[in-house]
Amino acid sequence: MKIHEYQGKAILSKYGVAVPRGRMVESREEALDAARALFQDGATGVVVKAQIHAGGRGKGGGVKLAKSPEEAGELATKILGMQLITHQTGPEGKKVQRLLIEETLPIARELYLGIVLDRVVGRNAFMASAAGGMEIEEVAAKDPNAIIKEHIVPGFGLRRLSGTRDRVPAWARGALHQWRGQVHDGTGTRR
Repeated sequence: MKIHEYQGKAILSKYGVAVPRGRMVESREEALDAARALFQDGATGVVVKAQIHAGGRGKGGGVKLAKSPEEAGELATKILGMQLITHQTGPEGKKVQRLLIEETLPIARELYLGIVLDRVVGRNAFMASAAGGMEIEEVAAKDPNAIIKEHIVPGFGLRRLSGTRDRVPAWARGALHQWRGQVHDGTGTRR
């Protein structure tokens, strides 16, 4: 399943995970309105983010900071309709048709948490890294031990973390513990 960042954040928010305030837009006018609303609610800046199904959007020019609603509108004009080329799109790129206008927040620490399909074993895996940020593929190539990977067993969920206590930092154990407690089957029943 492929979902955009704004869709993923809506799901996280629905289950009580704190996410930055923001709105998906499809035009310059909508971007201006969204940015104005965020600034009126106290935001000191906004991020204009291309919404395509590919990583590397920032390096490709699809993620920009704006310090005013007008600047957000100008950036929206530049990004909407562009053919965004990243390491995951191939040389043809992908056309940007949607943006996420989101408040900026101070970043104390970046972590990477994700659920990905491990094609080698044919199962989803919970992945975590203190390296965080946008370049998780580079982290994996340079230092595979910096990424914790735990397979999700169909019908049983996550097994115990396979690494030693020294290898698995407290933040990852905490994130995994919280995640285990938040998995629902859609009916409100915890699994």
